[in-house]
Amino acid sequence: MSARDEVAAAARRLAAEGLLVGTAGNVSVRVRDLVAVTATGVVLAECRARDVVVVDHDGRLVEGGLRPTSELELHLGVYADQPTTTAVVHTHAPWSTAVACVLDELPVLHYQQLLLGGAVRVAPHATFGSPELAAGVRAALAGRQAALMGNHGSVAVGTTLDQAVEHALLLEWLAALHHRASTLGTPRPLTHAEQEAVVLAALSRGYGSTQPAPPSLPREAQP
Repeated sequence: MSARDEVAAAARRLAAEGLLVGTAGNVSVRVRDLVAVTATGVVLAECRARDVVVVDHDGRLVEGGLRPTSELELHLGVYADQPTTTAVVHTHAPWSTAVACVLDELPVLHYQQLLLGGAVRVAPHATFGSPELAAGVRAALAGRQAALMGNHGSVAVGTTLDQAVEHALLLEWLAALHHRASTLGTPRPLTHAEQEAVVLAALSRGYGSTQPAPPSLPREAQP
């Protein structure tokens, strides 16, 4: 599958999950010195490879006949800041956007948020497509796998396109969790000590990855 096909498939998946609506949002993946990114004005639920263009790291069009997303500067800036990042997902996901309209930071209520690096920062509001927005999001992403955009939406990154999509989905779940907790009372964030204990436990147990069963573990009798 080509990079353009992969970006289109990711856009369709995010739309199916309710994180992208209409033409709002954009997706990109970096392949060596080039970036495949959704074009502006594309209905993302119907995105196909022809709706994805390829640019170089200066934003010059290399492949495709459409204009790149208006948030191209944001995508290219993230890649410039984070050498290990190979995918960027920007959505207007409803719960994430709601949180970005209220909070300055999404606190860690659940240990899975540590997969995103900890508390998720909210970048100050700035006009879409502007250098100010790109700079604010890049700062909010420092040391994180996701950031919120004040009164706008969210950005998630990853070392693969699948990982960036999963981070966007996780952020949306965490934003919904915060809302639900807030309706019950005052949310109780995990302390730094509790977060550190989770990290140590995850490292020692290989949390989040499949592992072979130990030889001592009983197996069902084979027929």
